[in-house]
Amino acid sequence: MVAFFKKKFIIPVVAAAFLFIGTSFKDDFFEIAKQIEIFTTLFKAVNTNYVDETNPGDLMDKAIKSMLASLDPYTVYFNEQDVLNFKINNTGEYTGIGALITRKADRIIIKEPYKGYPADKAGLKAGDEITQIGDVMIADFKDDASQLLKGTKNTKIAIKYIRQGKTNTTDIILDEVDIKSVPFFGMIDSKTGYIVLAHFSRKASAETQSALEQLKRDGATQIVLDLRGNPGGLLNEAVNICNLFVPKNEVIVTTKSRIEKHNNTYKTTKEPIDTQIPLAILVNGRSASASEIVSGALQDLDRAVVLGSRSFGKGLVQRSVDLTYGTQLKVTISRYYTPSGRCIQALDYAHKDKNGVATKTDAKNFNAFKTRKGRTVYDGGGVMPDIELDEAKMSSITTALLKNDGIFDYATSYYYKNPNLGTQIPTISDADYTGFKQFLKTNKITFDTETEVALKNTLAAAKKEKIDETISPEYQQLLNALEKSETTLLDKNQKEIKNLIQEELIKRYQYQEGLYQYYTKNNSEIKKAVALLNNQTEYKTILKM
Repeated sequence: MVAFFKKKFIIPVVAAAFLFIGTSFKDDFFEIAKQIEIFTTLFKAVNTNYVDETNPGDLMDKAIKSMLASLDPYTVYFNEQDVLNFKINNTGEYTGIGALITRKADRIIIKEPYKGYPADKAGLKAGDEITQIGDVMIADFKDDASQLLKGTKNTKIAIKYIRQGKTNTTDIILDEVDIKSVPFFGMIDSKTGYIVLAHFSRKASAETQSALEQLKRDGATQIVLDLRGNPGGLLNEAVNICNLFVPKNEVIVTTKSRIEKHNNTYKTTKEPIDTQIPLAILVNGRSASASEIVSGALQDLDRAVVLGSRSFGKGLVQRSVDLTYGTQLKVTISRYYTPSGRCIQALDYAHKDKNGVATKTDAKNFNAFKTRKGRTVYDGGGVMPDIELDEAKMSSITTALLKNDGIFDYATSYYYKNPNLGTQIPTISDADYTGFKQFLKTNKITFDTETEVALKNTLAAAKKEKIDETISPEYQQLLNALEKSETTLLDKNQKEIKNLIQEELIKRYQYQEGLYQYYTKNNSEIKKAVALLNNQTEYKTILKM
């Protein structure tokens, strides 16, 4: 029995391991084989002897994912269902309901229905809480409930959902959903084109090229490329997008690894669309990975001026490796370097603190590099814009409000109290903002800042040690002081929060397209990018042209 188990299980695992371990590990073959055999016998012993019935698939899934979690958050294992989701993220295509969703407790929350897709056609709105899909109660379904909303084209799915306390039913007809990498492009004024690049799927460069060419036909003589909130995607697409603006055979990114075969230099391979058109790129703290390759490379080549706030700082490259039974490993294989030679990785996962948290590169340890024309740029913590914009940075209280859905939930309440705005742009008055603060209080929406979480953890520990009554007065005093400081922060950051409430509301009435239309006329970061492009003396001075 044991010999059979070893033969059937160990050999495929060892073979699969060598797919991604590489030749540099050959010297460690005995140690690798030893550890695999220990794990194999342990796994069999647990499943054979444990007091309750086990699920081998679940145990293995958790074991693998826990092991990889000790490395970095980008090295991950995909089971068969995960592989499907990963392919959707890379292609931007799937068959489903066409909506951004999230799970909260025993419900699926519609965060944003995409215009014209099945969820929208079925009448679902942002804020709707799906409680049942077909015969399945979400509360009883512990796996990824979003899979219940995927299937073959034209499949009819009956759902039950709650809207503003009332239970409703509807049918959704599944259809093909194509999530565009460029969800919007258009003219800001008679000479400025605007392109939103939301993520880097396989169609990203083709869609960006199409948008650029159309804008040029529409009279654009300068371009604003918006990468704010873009989490990245395919490295090759980042190179191809740079290729639209720089000549053929230009080095865009270099990857370096301790494994020789993973060392690569990526150059542009095609003739560009326009190497002269003035270009301004917008980034923020949620612009990552491929977004940083594009902004960092075009900055290093003095081809564009970057505006906004420091980007996320993900300078690691992953590669997908097919494993057995339709599973897959996405593994970090190298670091990438922009043309000037800098790596913008912010967190050092090889050196973690006592709590297992990766250390962040200190600004005083950043290294200086030079762009092609001699401008100084730095590594170590994301792409630093040439022009920093205060409005591109987000306060801690605003980050908390986005994380805990305070703004989202208020927008849902506001929408149903004001259902007839149509194409009218909603404005948030001082009275509305007062109502927003009262809404947070009435609905007991906590901010869960680091301080608040630490305070709650302290009380929880005190309860375990049965000393909570002793510290209760002091705890309540600290809690009151914290709540007062949070109220102060709500007032201090009122303008920033009002803008985000307004943007969320525009999506409710006019979908994502309406928000981008609003941006072209009202967003302060875009206005500053346009102002820079209009001032060619300043633009050329920054780029040392």
